Amino acid sequence: MAAVKARMMVAAVLLGALLAAAVPTGVAAAGPVLLDERFKSLDRWRPLTFPKISRHSRYSVDRCDGEPCLRMESDDAASALVLRRSFNVYDYPRLAWRWKVGTVYRQGDSRTKAGDDYPARLYVTFAYDPDRATMGKRLKYRLARTVYGKYPPDSTISYIWDNRVTGAPFIVNAYTAAARMIPVSAGADKVGTWQEYEVDIVRDYRLAFGEDPPRTASLAVMIDSDDTGESATAWIRYIRLFRAP
Repeated sequence: MAAVKARMMVAAVLLGALLAAAVPTGVAAAGPVLLDERFKSLDRWRPLTFPKISRHSRYSVDRCDGEPCLRMESDDAASALVLRRSFNVYDYPRLAWRWKVGTVYRQGDSRTKAGDDYPARLYVTFAYDPDRATMGKRLKYRLARTVYGKYPPDSTISYIWDNRVTGAPFIVNAYTAAARMIPVSAGADKVGTWQEYEVDIVRDYRLAFGEDPPRTASLAVMIDSDDTGESATAWIRYIRLFRAP
């Protein structure tokens, strides 16, 4: 199940790009802030479920300190929410958010497939760009397009609340090297408290992959517990995408 989950989360970028086909990527008219999501509704997001995983995480609008927020719950389950638009990471490289988790997983371990669950994840998913691919990669993706009718996605980075403190600047996902994880929060010390972050997507991609990212990307949020069989609740107060200062 977890292997399918890892592959399908990478596939979210392709589905997101298709849904965003009517929305120009990186439109200058959007101004300095492309997204300022305060979760008054979930209209900007669509659910993503995984084959053979029958129990799904739950996402709903909640109230946090008197303001709207996203509530994420998982009980031996997995699914995600994917943003219904794409964007140009070079036009909008800055990502900021505020989140809180109710617990971490006792059996969670980012080094292993069996422990590949997190109480909070924020994904940046990248579309395949044939213009920047090596010849070998182009051949592989052409074959995949022949089989599936579409190009597969390229890669993902995800900002995670890791269950354990490892000190690693990034972690290669246990299932696929195309997914790299950056533990911005880790361990139980700050469970139950709001944590706020601002990151540079382009810089972090270069750190995790050692090269420049593809231009087109989208976002997804996720809480999952299907590998560990445990349960957790988390909240996200806001997510913002904006230009570099």
